[in-house]
Amino acid sequence: MKKYSILLLLLIFAHSTFAQTKEKVSKNDKGKITNAVSKTSSPLELALEIVKIYGGDKFKNMKTLVVRGTADVSGSPTITFPATFATIYAGEKYRLEVTNPFQPLKQVYDGEQTSSSIPNFSLPPLNRLGFPLLAKIDDKSFVISALPESAKKKVGFRVTAPEGFYTDFFIDEKTGFVKTYESSYEINGRTITTSIAIDKLR
Repeated sequence: MKKYSILLLLLIFAHSTFAQTKEKVSKNDKGKITNAVSKTSSPLELALEIVKIYGGDKFKNMKTLVVRGTADVSGSPTITFPATFATIYAGEKYRLEVTNPFQPLKQVYDGEQTSSSIPNFSLPPLNRLGFPLLAKIDDKSFVISALPESAKKKVGFRVTAPEGFYTDFFIDEKTGFVKTYESSYEINGRTITTSIAIDKLR
């Protein structure tokens, strides 16, 4: 099985996240962020602490989440094109737009059906991947577990949706914020990986 990193052959999501919520930033007298997390915390304890840092109940009950930034899109493993993307979540509904000169994509889920601008192609349900999963921590149907062996040296946890889709969250030990998160799944026999590095959250 060949391994690719997304949309058609390659799409690496990266850079910016924006949400209608605020981090619970703790600072000392010198203005230094002190949201440090413990390496010894269980995956569930760590996940709950991260949600608390991002606003607790206000974060979990947010009505709208917007994730946007830049991406690399390619029709082969050696040639890439710059692109931008934006995903808007509203409850279980979402809209994704990837803009690039090679293969633009729009995917919309209206709460009942998923539509895609590319015939016979759609990504897995985006409300079961990525940052929105943090708001599902208290939902018993979403499983919180440790990172895989390949990432054991990093601080973080995995959230798996009831459908089996999962996202690995990697935490900045000093700030307690999510630094990056990564999801993998299969499309037509190909392993697809999306990786997002958070630049800002506001």
